Amino acid sequence: MIDPAWAWSPYEPDKNGWTRRQAAHLFRRAGFAASSDELDKAISQKPNEVVSSLVNSRPETDQYQQEISDLARSILASSNVKNLPAWWTYRFLTTNDPLREKTTLFWHGHFATSGDKVTDAKLMFQQNEMLREHALGDFGAMVHEISHDPAMLIYLDSATNRKAHPNENFAREVMELFCLGEGQYTENDIRELSRCFTGWEIRNGKFRFNRYQHDSGEKSIMGQKGKYGGEEGVKIVLDQKSAPYFIVGKLVRYFVSDEPAPSNALLKPLADQFVNGNYQIGPIISKILSSHLFYSEHSVGHKVRSPIEFAVGFLRTLNGSTNLNELTSGMSELGQIPFFPPNVKGWDGGRTWINSSTLLARANLIRSLLDRTETRFNPGSLGDFMDHLGAKTPAKVVDLWEELYLAVDLPQEVKSQIANKIEAGKGNREQKLRDALHLFCTLPEFQLS
Repeated sequence: MIDPAWAWSPYEPDKNGWTRRQAAHLFRRAGFAASSDELDKAISQKPNEVVSSLVNSRPETDQYQQEISDLARSILASSNVKNLPAWWTYRFLTTNDPLREKTTLFWHGHFATSGDKVTDAKLMFQQNEMLREHALGDFGAMVHEISHDPAMLIYLDSATNRKAHPNENFAREVMELFCLGEGQYTENDIRELSRCFTGWEIRNGKFRFNRYQHDSGEKSIMGQKGKYGGEEGVKIVLDQKSAPYFIVGKLVRYFVSDEPAPSNALLKPLADQFVNGNYQIGPIISKILSSHLFYSEHSVGHKVRSPIEFAVGFLRTLNGSTNLNELTSGMSELGQIPFFPPNVKGWDGGRTWINSSTLLARANLIRSLLDRTETRFNPGSLGDFMDHLGAKTPAKVVDLWEELYLAVDLPQEVKSQIANKIEAGKGNREQKLRDALHLFCTLPEFQLS
């Protein structure tokens, strides 16, 4: 049993101080890993100062925003939703606001909508931008906006909701997946809430309320009665006592550990703060990332890297760049590609990321990236970058990779095996380094965050 008071109290470094390994843990969870330079900057600050800078980051530069906008326009001009994953992957790789992107990815899985069904690239892009805007903000406002979101309504077959035949799909998911979790509502609650959403439809790619198709009669939802509309129905759901526990519980699993599921007793301080803070997301994430629990044995190494974390983190850590289409195609083989979650529940995550097939796909993706001439590091050769970072011997290279990439220590015999690959492998030094890095990335320890 974990003491909630200890768990959520602010973390204070022990006698060993605030280290690069701990900072690397923070950046793996709060973003997509960190470079050596980013870690040096982080340990010059206090842990809570680093978290504050991540949660309250300044907007991206005007130049970067213009670059992202230009890329988006070129993709939207093609009208092909399958081009969107490369655009978002580029953001993952290059953003200076990693926590916002990491949290936007969380909400994308939470409010799962797939380009397989919503084939309008503009609608999928607009939803993505909306999730990014609210990622660290007001959860209630985000639920209300997703309820009007054209891509979501199309995905849940609620683009045309008539009073004669209320569509229950959206009402069910608002309760089960978006706000409350399983077992917190009745089938009658679903039927009554679905009546609230009648008259909601999509016209010309925009939300529209058709009052002639709205059921204006009295509804009974979770013990409350009234002639509710959709917005009022959503508010009733948000006001349920189980809602804050459901949301903060998912955030804890996302940022702290895949297993075990946190108890309500552990979640209560966060749930209370969430309610008292008017459902503001940023302060909850800040508390999680600044906590004793986050830096404890209950967290470090207790998450499996998702395919996006695996692939993007591999490159970001070493200032890497590569062919984006190759990268996104590879992530798809691993079981995760942005804009295409597998179903309305999003990605299951955790242990489901790892099986014999996906482990082979992970190894093949790294091999493919390392074999491509487009894959550069800082932005030259891997050997030159290792020299730049002061890792000029095989042993120092392996020590550096362990520090930057791994949540858990490697056995000495494994480190020696990889160092020997650099020392005595085939080819020139660059090829030896790339072969050794491939071996390093296939280790069981590399799959953990």
